[in-house]
Amino acid sequence: MLKHLTRNKRRRLTIRGTLSALVVATAVRQTIVGNYENLFLCVLTLVLFCVPMFIDRRLGIDLPPALETIIYCFIFSAEILGEVNSYYTRIPSWDTMLHTLNGFLMAAIGFALVDIFNRSEKFTFKLSPLFLAVVAFCFSMTVGVLWEFFEFFMDTRFATDMQKDWIVHTIHSVMFQPDGLNIVVHKPIESLVVNGEDWIAKYGGYIDIGLIDTMKDLIVNFIGAVTFSVIGFFYAKKRGQGRFASAFIPRVRETFSRHKDKS
Repeated sequence: MLKHLTRNKRRRLTIRGTLSALVVATAVRQTIVGNYENLFLCVLTLVLFCVPMFIDRRLGIDLPPALETIIYCFIFSAEILGEVNSYYTRIPSWDTMLHTLNGFLMAAIGFALVDIFNRSEKFTFKLSPLFLAVVAFCFSMTVGVLWEFFEFFMDTRFATDMQKDWIVHTIHSVMFQPDGLNIVVHKPIESLVVNGEDWIAKYGGYIDIGLIDTMKDLIVNFIGAVTFSVIGFFYAKKRGQGRFASAFIPRVRETFSRHKDKS
């Protein structure tokens, strides 16, 4: 058992160390080219890498190796690959993949937060596996919605493009109904000139500003949240015997819990 724990710890240090070295190398390069915005993202990434260590050492919560590895890779993929190396625009499915993974991770964290209380002897109430799964799902979706709020705020206040635009080829709207009836009129976009530029010839249509991207992000977040909620349900129903779910659910270390009770 001790050898297994030591092996997991070494694996965590190797993954975190390798990714941190890549971040530092990226930071040096961004400093040389004078891109201080990307340099800030590198510093932010290194700070975020410290969060799992803080949770483990200060809060006494044991993060399973698989979950901790995914967290490190998620942070690196979102900040360094996605933002600095422009994977969000170079790889169309990159943002979709990360939002799906985020839905899964947030559901795991939400489930763990409630499950920790549910297992504690200090609390008199005990929640059913179904309720635990519902809470995990709701927690994940809430985080996803709050993130979309943040993206909208950044786009409207600081003129960023976090809510990526999509090209639309047809407009479906009741605004074009001449009699004012609630009947949808379908109008294909066949000609469009903006500031003297033919957008149909160049882009193939008009742009949807953020709406499609936001709904797509929430839908894949929903998929990730549902996936883990189902896993968490069976994990709780079998009293933590599922190996797959155990790899993603943090737990309070018993030694830390006993130390807190004595103090």
